[in-house]
Amino acid sequence: MSGWPVLTAGPTPPVQPDEWEFSVETEKGQTSRWSWDEMHALGVDDIEIDIHCVTHWSRLGMNWRGVSLDKIFAQVTTSSDYVMAHSYGGYTTNIPLDELLDGRAWIAFEADGRPLTAEHGGPARLLVPHLYFWKSAKWVRGLRMMEREQPGFWESNGYSIHGDPWKEERYW
Repeated sequence: MSGWPVLTAGPTPPVQPDEWEFSVETEKGQTSRWSWDEMHALGVDDIEIDIHCVTHWSRLGMNWRGVSLDKIFAQVTTSSDYVMAHSYGGYTTNIPLDELLDGRAWIAFEADGRPLTAEHGGPARLLVPHLYFWKSAKWVRGLRMMEREQPGFWESNGYSIHGDPWKEERYW
C-alpha cells in the first residue's frame, strides 16, 4: 500500500481479524456486536473514492472494500444524531450520524486490492471519504451513539468538529 503516508496519533495496536469485534452502543445502552465473519456476512462493497488528509495530501481514485454503515444501522435502533467512533488503542473521533449513512461510510478491510496493513488501520478502519481522513478512524472497534455532539481526540486538540475538505475545515 504505497502512495499514502502513515500518520498516527499513538502506537499501532496489535489486533488480529480473529480477535476483532465491532459494536454499536445506543443512547439507551443497548449494544449490537459483530465478529469479523459476521461483519463480512453483511455484504462487502467495492468502493472507489478519493481521500483527503488535513496535512494537505489527497489520494484520488483509491479502491477499497468494506461493509456499508447502512447495513449496520439497518440492525440498530437509535434516535441520536451523533456518533463517537472508538478505536483499539483509545483513539476517538466524532461524526454526525447523517454523515455515515446513505452510502457515505464503510467499515473498510481492504485498500488497493489487499488487506489493510496495521500501519494503515488494519484489520479494519472506518472510511468516511467525504470528510478529512482523521475522521476515518484506524483500528475501529465501535461506535457509541450520542444525543449531543462531543469532540473526539483531534477535535479536542483544535481540529474542526466537522472536517469537510471542500470547505477546508481544518481547525476550529
